[in-house]
Amino acid sequence: MSVFYRAYCRIYQQAFRLAANFLPWRKPETLDSIAALVTLLQGKEISRVLLVTDAGILKVGLDRDLVKALGSSQITVVCYGDTEPNPTIANIEEARALYLEQDCQALIALGGGSPMDCAKGAGMRLVKPKKQIPQLRGQLKVRRRLPLLIAIPTTAGTGSETTLAAVVKDPSTGEKYAINDPSLIPHYALLDPSFTSSLPPAITAATGLDALTHAVEAYLGQENTGSTRADALAAAALVFESLKTAYEHGDDLEARHTMQQAAFLAGAAFTRAYVGYVHACAHQMGGMYGTPHGLANAVLLPIVLEAYGTPAERALAEMAIVTGVVEPPEVDETTLARMFRRLTRAQRHEYAQAFIAAIRKLSDELGIPHQLPELKEADIPLLTKRALYEANPLYPVPRIMDATEIEAIYRKILVTRDAGQEQEVHA
Repeated sequence: MSVFYRAYCRIYQQAFRLAANFLPWRKPETLDSIAALVTLLQGKEISRVLLVTDAGILKVGLDRDLVKALGSSQITVVCYGDTEPNPTIANIEEARALYLEQDCQALIALGGGSPMDCAKGAGMRLVKPKKQIPQLRGQLKVRRRLPLLIAIPTTAGTGSETTLAAVVKDPSTGEKYAINDPSLIPHYALLDPSFTSSLPPAITAATGLDALTHAVEAYLGQENTGSTRADALAAAALVFESLKTAYEHGDDLEARHTMQQAAFLAGAAFTRAYVGYVHACAHQMGGMYGTPHGLANAVLLPIVLEAYGTPAERALAEMAIVTGVVEPPEVDETTLARMFRRLTRAQRHEYAQAFIAAIRKLSDELGIPHQLPELKEADIPLLTKRALYEANPLYPVPRIMDATEIEAIYRKILVTRDAGQEQEVHA
């Protein structure tokens, strides 16, 4: 990659960082119960809502208490329950059509990131009726206030309840891409741990590491603010504190609530500070193979962090201290910022390596695989091309990578077959 292209990427990122200061950033207001949601809707004189969810949520009945409470308060619930694991353009258009057909007044997204992205997509098509979804791809192409949008996460990981992004899959190309605009940030987020208590351990693990990925990539980025740094550090610490407990004891509502807080804070961090090559690579796995986003992030996270090398070490060392992975150096400092500035180059390297090792250890304890068997070697060039198209020049990563480096990352999660035996490919 030429030095001129790297310079172009950094100039683009700096320009976007300056422009971001003028955007209407906000966090969703939080609700803590269905009763609070009912009160909110009644206060806004809303009598018909579109509930956007998926078949899995409906099958286990996670919607029942919500629908019952709203119905008892004379609020009609129209349900769109066909959202796919990676929401498609068709999902968005179907939800939008149902909203209009049934004269709904608000959107409620119940589920993980997919129903939330579908609801965001439906909302933006409602306010941009002359624009098709592919035309809204990229940055700041909505710029209109959506109908009231309330997000109720049933996982603790995606952070979609607080982000400006809607990720959409185009089945015609197998491509998965993001639409980013502050108007897509939900107006309210209902954080009730009872909605996550029935999550299977495997989904708890993948979505929890998704939240960690958001926190880490946001903290590594070069478009941080004081608020995003604080949110990212707090989120990472909460994940290391409670994810394993939530994984092993799904009925522990305190751990579940802590993970909801972690996901919310991590989402708030990366919606302003952006993500990096972990997400760029993971999105392509989801688009081409339907790989669950949290799982792809979890597998890729330590590999990408190692690939960043020295430019990421300072931030990773700081996260190692805050999460308790390493003991802080014994210096007479009154603030973390001063402590961080006093770290030597050797300490930064040591602590960064310890943090990556801690992520690998946590992933192993949570049953996360090292490779993804659906990945095909023949697809790696196309996946790489799409990942770079997503990431460069927008994502403010510690080090800008080229195609050779991204291909190497994909090859580290590739499973090959040799003489009928599956063999893991290691670095």
